[in-house]
Amino acid sequence: MEKSLCVLASLLSLSGFIRGAEWTAESFSLLPNHTTPQPAKWTEAPTAAERSGDGATPAAGTEPLRSTASPAVSERNARAHERGEEGRRGDPNTKDDKKAKLVGDRRRRSVRRSLVRRVQGPAPVAGSGRHSPHPVYRRHPAGQELNLEVSWDWVESYKVQLSNDTVEWQTCMNGTDEAIFEGNQNPEAPVLGLLPVPTVARFIRINPQTWYSNGTVCLRAEILGCRVHDPTDPYPDQQERGSRDNLDFKHHDYKEMRKLMKSVTEECPDITRIYTIGKSYTGLKLYVMEISDNPGKHELGEPEFRYVAGMHGNEALGRELVLNLMQYLCKEYKKGNQRVVRLVTETRIHLLPSMNPDGHEVAYKKGSELAGWAEGRYSYEGIDMNHNFPDLNNIMWDAQETAADPSKVSNHYIPIPEYYTQEDAMVAPETRAVISWMQDIPFVLSANLHGGELVVTYPFDCTRDWAPQENTPTADDAFFRWLATVYASTHLVLANPDRRICHYEDFQMHNNIINGGAWHTVPGSMNDFSYLHTNCLEVTVELSCDKFPHASELPVEWENNKESLLVYMEQVHRGIKGVIRDKSTKQGIENAVVKVEDHDHDIRSAADGDYWRLLNPGEYKVVVWAEGYFPSMRSCRVGLEPHPTLCDFALTKTPIQRLKELRAKGEKIPRDLQLRLRALRMRKLRASTKAINRRRESQARRARSS
Repeated sequence: MEKSLCVLASLLSLSGFIRGAEWTAESFSLLPNHTTPQPAKWTEAPTAAERSGDGATPAAGTEPLRSTASPAVSERNARAHERGEEGRRGDPNTKDDKKAKLVGDRRRRSVRRSLVRRVQGPAPVAGSGRHSPHPVYRRHPAGQELNLEVSWDWVESYKVQLSNDTVEWQTCMNGTDEAIFEGNQNPEAPVLGLLPVPTVARFIRINPQTWYSNGTVCLRAEILGCRVHDPTDPYPDQQERGSRDNLDFKHHDYKEMRKLMKSVTEECPDITRIYTIGKSYTGLKLYVMEISDNPGKHELGEPEFRYVAGMHGNEALGRELVLNLMQYLCKEYKKGNQRVVRLVTETRIHLLPSMNPDGHEVAYKKGSELAGWAEGRYSYEGIDMNHNFPDLNNIMWDAQETAADPSKVSNHYIPIPEYYTQEDAMVAPETRAVISWMQDIPFVLSANLHGGELVVTYPFDCTRDWAPQENTPTADDAFFRWLATVYASTHLVLANPDRRICHYEDFQMHNNIINGGAWHTVPGSMNDFSYLHTNCLEVTVELSCDKFPHASELPVEWENNKESLLVYMEQVHRGIKGVIRDKSTKQGIENAVVKVEDHDHDIRSAADGDYWRLLNPGEYKVVVWAEGYFPSMRSCRVGLEPHPTLCDFALTKTPIQRLKELRAKGEKIPRDLQLRLRALRMRKLRASTKAINRRRESQARRARSS
């Protein structure tokens, strides 16, 4: 028996009409091995009664298909059809249709076929300088469906035409009448329309009929269909895309997420631990999965890493990738995968799959097809958490502008402002929980997983002087660019030079990475807060054009991101690391400041005295000091190898500090300390005597001159 393959047939053409203007629309193949179609030219007649895809007009009495849109559209369409519009009927019995196969649901296998190479850019919207949004690629396990999302100008009704050769087009019929599909009523809510009969075709065309009266024709369409076996395709196996990893590829609501995380800990109890960092506004717990060879404990010298997903609840892909990652690490560790074993034994990994569980529950109930662009994005209180962290950037910049010596202004561990800590401050409980989490664990590296675009951004996200767009680099700009490039260059879609852009901006000209401020300013971002308040470097990864892809796409998205997720975690082992100890007691020194010459951003040691400083390869002079100790300096070389250079420090206490500690304990002052204190006091006495003599000589000179 021939096997049948399902595939997403993504709409890559936007057909439309602008009054008084002529617009060329291209239609693209839904099946492989087709010739490049010739563009078809369309001109709108000056009256609404003549709006049709190929000059055809709808027949009187044509009833719109059922959809999730408001009945108001159906009434308007019916009134328009009653004006006597006539249209030609497409003959359903063409020789192309005779070749068509109806694929049964049970025989369908979801496979995604990208048609990106066919198209180089967006279709322009006539009469404006903007470009129409690009389609988001989705698959669907069941029949053929149409899902429309629109921009601020939206189409209220439309027709669909199908073809196998781009010459003869058949209008989709509803019985004996041309089918009128209901479109949108607002720019947010997508509308799902069903074809009356499953149909096999190579090309599809969408012809708007009515649209928002104060706008222009602009639509965003997704085709949810199946690919049937093509006997003329010499490489059928290359069309199959998915994942060989045996993971739970589905969208998980809150309860299912908890169940999955529990199953991972039961499968790998020796390397996993689940803990909570707080609760959402509605009381849902913020669960974190820890993966380490010694879970529950910070090991000296072992760096701490985190992935955070679901800050925006409707950006569900990051959530599922993090859940997939914890399953993958568990299974591969048990198999003895040396790369994974090394990661688990040398890194303490923390995975937060859902920072905004309240928002995700809202989006999840709508589903991937009908979840709007912003529905579920915000917290239950309507807070955008990526703008909800303390704005430490402007606190630092303002202090530098007013300081006599800007170099003396603290460039790290900037305290949270007082107003932010008040009970009535507009701070989401989820944000408070994450801040507390950051302060409790000495994270070194992190990534914040988002969706809706394909790009990796790095700090600063907030611009100086509130500029809407401005490149705003940090002192670690070179390493941030390296981190962003590591993820982008190993992402299968981001690394594809022939991919389509998601919306309006082509990030390929920036190698798919960009400074956050250069894209758009984001005051109060988690990335900037992490950099200025803790030791942790963090980037934002925009994972996919689609915020909430269909479940059948998740295996492909996992393969797109798997290598990137792993190689990014491995970057936590670059740069230098070590332990800062008391020279006498050998105990670790907490909060010792680590300064790298020519890098205007310092870090501090953790509670046990260990530290990690992420750096690119090179020679560095490193100075370490702590309160009550003499500073220490040494040269540290960072090589090209993917492991850190060990740079330990032993600090000597100042005599005054030792004296304070001995007096506090009531112990006798040793002879060597007495001698050092005596020498120190003599130096101070000589210095003060010289200062007094200089002052007296200066006064005497002024008296003689007067």
